[in-house]
Amino acid sequence: MLLPLRAFLGGTFSYAGLSKLLDTHYLDDTSPLGVRAQMVNAAETSPIGPLVSLAADHATIAGLAIAFGEIAVGLATLLGLFTRLAALGGVLLSLSFFLTVSWTTRPYYVGADIVFAVAWTPLLIAGDAGVLSLSARLRAGVRQRLGLPVHPTPEEDRTVQDDVERRTVLRSGLIAGAATAAGVTAGSVLALARRPARSPADPVSHGPVIAAVDDVVVGSSKSFTMPNGTPAYLLRPAPDTFLAFNATCSHQGCPVSYVGPGFRCPCHGATYDGNGEVTGGPAPKPLVKVPVKIVEGQVVLA
Repeated sequence: MLLPLRAFLGGTFSYAGLSKLLDTHYLDDTSPLGVRAQMVNAAETSPIGPLVSLAADHATIAGLAIAFGEIAVGLATLLGLFTRLAALGGVLLSLSFFLTVSWTTRPYYVGADIVFAVAWTPLLIAGDAGVLSLSARLRAGVRQRLGLPVHPTPEEDRTVQDDVERRTVLRSGLIAGAATAAGVTAGSVLALARRPARSPADPVSHGPVIAAVDDVVVGSSKSFTMPNGTPAYLLRPAPDTFLAFNATCSHQGCPVSYVGPGFRCPCHGATYDGNGEVTGGPAPKPLVKVPVKIVEGQVVLA
């Protein structure tokens, strides 16, 4: 029964794409949490680095394409509309993520993307089997309009079956096209509207407040949560110096802990110094720095 697999993969990809569109940092080219920064970092180690760098040069278009691709694949899978084609899209997206953001994960089988790529293959081979399938309903509707039984009989002419399939594909395409046009338009407007506006002429504009300067003692740290829910740490190594880091380990994404004067990942023992640089363990890259600044006695996201 492929229905549970459809529900999981379709729901996961739909959620992943929608969460990108709703993330205020996703299309922000200046944010270390944005899709451009992720592409630039991935290009350094990815086997398709030149292609990733090209995408990073057009990060807004590429980012929207990824998000809408995930949503389209997810919804089509849930609805049972062009299921095999949606599964092919799921395989290609998962492989692209594996070759970029998951390429340095060791051992390879602990990374999620390679697992997703393989998980899509049953749907790619078998489709939705007509279970809770919009395509199957459309096909049955076409047959009824033509005065044919809902299911083809052994005696039915092949030409008739081909005509039914052509009409079904046409109706499915019209539905998919209308949904895509409406979804892409609405989603693009939403994502671009939520992207932070940055104006050099507005020196007092700033991001969310992390802490008051006086509340962070020199040599100490303070944990906080980024606007997208990612854990992070604020450090004050000197009276006039504040540093902030995304607390996601570059090895397998576990949240690191500040153990002074650096960080340690509890999952596989990766360690980082106070500047986020790797000092031991399996981490392939340093922690991602989060830009901060001081505004009127407050440490804020830049």
